[in-house]
Amino acid sequence: MDFFDVLQSRRSIRNFANRPVEQDKVRAVLEAANSAPSAGNLQAYEIYLATRKEDRTMLARAALEQWFIAEAPIALVFCTNPERARRYGKRGAERYALQDATIACTFAMLAATALGLSTVWVGAFDDDSVRRIIKAPSTETPVAILPIGYPAESPEKTPRRPLADLVHEV
Repeated sequence: MDFFDVLQSRRSIRNFANRPVEQDKVRAVLEAANSAPSAGNLQAYEIYLATRKEDRTMLARAALEQWFIAEAPIALVFCTNPERARRYGKRGAERYALQDATIACTFAMLAATALGLSTVWVGAFDDDSVRRIIKAPSTETPVAILPIGYPAESPEKTPRRPLADLVHEV
């Protein structure tokens, strides 16, 4: 799929088909995330792959009962790893690690779309509960949960702000 077609076809999907995601596609999504740029190439993030229904159900509960997380065949949890960015001090730990995790999640989201899969970015959840479910150390902060699967819905494109309202020339 052409890159601009990927951008135009991506939708936030909250209704997933009861169909597993092939392992080669899971790997391709993870490799895309791993190819994301990062501050100083420190890659100050971690990715947790939730494939078990029980884990996705617990993640859904921790995410304010967003049950579509449990319905997706897989979910990725992106966390900051501030220790990897310590070379940049406080700014690295607080900002660069967060940026690295969000860029990696975006790459995963776009790769999934290019492969015919669907996702939705989930940012509403209890950090401590998610950390406990994925068994992440207390030094890592969950940033996003990305359920991935085949869509069971086809929502229309949502309106976007006009560039004249969004872009400010300086």
